[in-house]
Amino acid sequence: MSDADAKDSPEQAEFRAQCQDWLAKNHPGRPPVKLPQGALELYDPAALAWLQKWQKSAYDAGMLGCDYPTEVGGGGKTDCQAIANQEMQQARTPYLPNVIGMGMAAPTIFFHSQDDVKAELLPKLLSGEEIWCQGFSEPGAGSDLANQQTFAERDGDNWVINGHKVWTSLAHFATWMILLCRTSKDDKYNGLSYFVVPIKSAIGNGVTIKPLIKITGGTGFNEVLFENLVVEDRYRLDDVGAGWKVAMTTLAHERGAGPMVTPASGGMSLEEGETVSTSNAMSLVDLAQSQKRNNKTAADDPMIRDEIVKLVIRQEGMRQTMRRMTVPPLTDHPMRIPLQSKLNYTELFQDMAELAYHIEGAASSLNVTDENAPAGGQWPFAFMNSFGMTIAAGTNEVQRNILGERVLGLAKSK
Repeated sequence: MSDADAKDSPEQAEFRAQCQDWLAKNHPGRPPVKLPQGALELYDPAALAWLQKWQKSAYDAGMLGCDYPTEVGGGGKTDCQAIANQEMQQARTPYLPNVIGMGMAAPTIFFHSQDDVKAELLPKLLSGEEIWCQGFSEPGAGSDLANQQTFAERDGDNWVINGHKVWTSLAHFATWMILLCRTSKDDKYNGLSYFVVPIKSAIGNGVTIKPLIKITGGTGFNEVLFENLVVEDRYRLDDVGAGWKVAMTTLAHERGAGPMVTPASGGMSLEEGETVSTSNAMSLVDLAQSQKRNNKTAADDPMIRDEIVKLVIRQEGMRQTMRRMTVPPLTDHPMRIPLQSKLNYTELFQDMAELAYHIEGAASSLNVTDENAPAGGQWPFAFMNSFGMTIAAGTNEVQRNILGERVLGLAKSK
């Protein structure tokens, strides 16, 4: 019995057993198509369709949206989503495609929208039938989220939206977008309002989506342009001018500090025969043992071994810190561990991928399509993708400011 099992209430223990039984019988197995390293990299419709089918089956089995009320499509349970997450991780299931919907849109809608909007949107969001994207970043805003220029103008019971969003992951597949807009030019923060907007149905009629090619060659990012898009007022979340407050709910969940968390990934391998995990420092051991140099392996290099051990220790330390979060007497500040986890994990993964470059040496330049590429060419991809992770959800520099101000009580930066 694990530590988690020992803490389960009778209801949770029964739910955990149900999860284990269902996963043993219904694991989807290896994907029939090549999957990218994460859901935000998806650009192949066939890969999306396979992952949506997996998410729908997990939702129908009661493993997603467990802690949401039944009237909005949830399972009506209490503190059970974390258990489902643990069991999916343990079973190494595929990642879920609707990560923005589940991790950011769903809690924001639940806490800030009208009841009829919750009942309309959340079931298909949780099941993965409708994909969501996030409309926060703008070309001229940088890390200053409040400097939004996309404008929503009131027109009776509707709003007319004009503007430009960028770095919009999954917009090319999304049915809906969570959207932060300016509704007043008189106040930087109180002049913002928050909407959920249908974008797929409005393509060519108020919405234009243009792909952005990333350094990896993938097209998971997009820019989205709004030209007189008409949105009903019922799709405004909270009060006019309360957009900054609503956005903080979104960001709290995106950074892992919200109460309703659904997994992005179960950690399965990417395709048939591919077993590398670029999120586990122990995978570097196998990589180092497979790479030859001067009639020896990279693992024979004491400096390489030392760097791998440092990363393994860091990862284990973070895992144990997350366990501490469940023990109130060991938590000195309620937000410290959740807020620092995004910072720690993104930088750990970046350091792991950088070390993999050193281990592979010249072979790290081989493309994923080259049969000689070590570990299927996944580590160089991980390194390139890692920079997006340290920027998303607010840059790590911004995250350090948040920790300093809200946890350590330091003076606000100017």
